[in-house]
Amino acid sequence: MKSNPDPGPGSTESRSAAPETEAQRRKRRALFLRELAEARELRARVQPRRTKERRLREAMRMRTFRI
Repeated sequence: MKSNPDPGPGSTESRSAAPETEAQRRKRRALFLRELAEARELRARVQPRRTKERRLREAMRMRTFRI
């Protein structure tokens, strides 16, 4: 996993800099979502039993609300 080298919105460095542009925000968000997906995949590999249970619970929940 790569860490974000840019300071986040809560850091003191970003307050003195210019406000974040829309493109920067989208780029930062895409990086966050990539890392989140990577973390979920890793968790699924490390804990296969929990992942299977979660999938089964989700399937049961979807069946419950089907018309």
